[in-house]
Amino acid sequence: MATKVRQGDIARSEGEIVIPKKKTWSKEAVLQALASTVNRDPTACHYMFQDDSYLTPRTSGEFKLYSLSQESGRSAAKYFINTYPKYFQNGFAEPHVPCLMPETVELQIEEVSEAALVERIRLRKVKAAVDMYDQLVQAGTTMSMDLTNDLLDLICLYGDRDPTREDSPEQGTEDTGEEQDDSKRRKGRPRRASELLKIVWRENNNAQRIFNTMSERNSRSYGALIRGMVKYGAFSKALDMYTDLLNNRLTADVHTFNALIIAAAEVKDKYSDKWDLIVDLLKQMAQQKVRPNLLTFNTVLKVLRRCGSLARGQAFLILNEMKALGIANSAQGHTEILQEVLNEMSGKSFTAQDPDDDIKRMGHDNKTDLVEQIVSLMAREKQSAEVQQSFAECALDVKRLYTQTDRGKVSLSWSTDSLRSITSILLAADRLQEAGEMLNIFKANNRIPSEDLMNEFFHCIKMHNDAQQAVELVQISASLCLPLTPQLIERVQQEFELSDEQKMMLSDLESSPHE
Repeated sequence: MATKVRQGDIARSEGEIVIPKKKTWSKEAVLQALASTVNRDPTACHYMFQDDSYLTPRTSGEFKLYSLSQESGRSAAKYFINTYPKYFQNGFAEPHVPCLMPETVELQIEEVSEAALVERIRLRKVKAAVDMYDQLVQAGTTMSMDLTNDLLDLICLYGDRDPTREDSPEQGTEDTGEEQDDSKRRKGRPRRASELLKIVWRENNNAQRIFNTMSERNSRSYGALIRGMVKYGAFSKALDMYTDLLNNRLTADVHTFNALIIAAAEVKDKYSDKWDLIVDLLKQMAQQKVRPNLLTFNTVLKVLRRCGSLARGQAFLILNEMKALGIANSAQGHTEILQEVLNEMSGKSFTAQDPDDDIKRMGHDNKTDLVEQIVSLMAREKQSAEVQQSFAECALDVKRLYTQTDRGKVSLSWSTDSLRSITSILLAADRLQEAGEMLNIFKANNRIPSEDLMNEFFHCIKMHNDAQQAVELVQISASLCLPLTPQLIERVQQEFELSDEQKMMLSDLESSPHE
């Protein structure tokens, strides 16, 4: 019976057979399917290194040596491929990988035309693009606003100079003598980001010249100049350009506001002034209906990190605002307020969304910025006596990093912030002798202690009722020519019982000029 039913079904369906459409799979389909089954192992070594226990770097020196060696070989290979492209025309990769083929780095269009300008912008030939633009303008060609803005973007991105080819074997040869002298002055000290800016924004450069000759400007035109000015250190000019943008009844985009927030932190000195200017910019974003993005909040958090005790209360407001806008935080943002958000981070994984998310620090003791941040955090608030003693020991260990030079290990360079923070930590732990040694380091390194630090030092001496230490503090203040010296002399004379010798010393200091 079953056989008869199957035969009947087959007979009825013979004319209804539908052949399925052919499925075309890409050549990477198998690899993509396999890749979708696994996630990246965060504990594994970087993919650039061999997954081998003997070839995986363990120290910052090995990490730097291995990565630079590999990058040097890659740059050498790119140099030969791009210099002699006719020998590397065979594409053996299947499927074809365009990035492995020789790059088109030579100009193909010689005549004066907009196509030639587009080609020069695409190949990032800054000077050639500017020359072509000038020739087109002299020939009476009317340039479109989009093309002119493309040129402004290129000039502002590279600081009005041709970018160095990544595969060039002569990288870093310019200003060799100046860089060598500079490296001698800062031997062993990692340079700050501001010190790495070898290109600065020049007055009336090609970007400003072209901008001034534009018959019509839009928000993108202003945004290109503002971001370029911020990138190359012209922070005040960037804020002035933003004022000009507002006067022309234009609105800035989110990337322009991100750059302005960075500029706000540089043009103001006081923490409260920095924060007030940033809040004003954020309010203007709301008025102009510009939605902030992840980089906006991360930039604000970076600025708050440099705002002392003000940062603690404002950081949570920033996080709450991010949540209200539905913006997921990144790993970099959490590092700004690590202790408070550890519970929130528990069980979560992060992917790189911010340019700073890929930072990996190894061998922290030669990172000046990181060392200064650590001692600044320890000096921010006074803790229990036991904790303060532990902080003092840590501060003395940090102090040794600035002084030891054993076996070629070069000391870090003292800054006013690092000296102030370590001195405050020692004073909070009642380490008067070590704190007094820090004041001598101020003088030896041509650094000036703040008035608040000197008052803190005096208060600590008063608690111990040490007249000799108070006189020595006045002597140090006088040797540094601090304006506070006359006030210190008066306070010591009024609040301490002094010997005749100490009174005479103070009288001599009082009669000598202090400014």
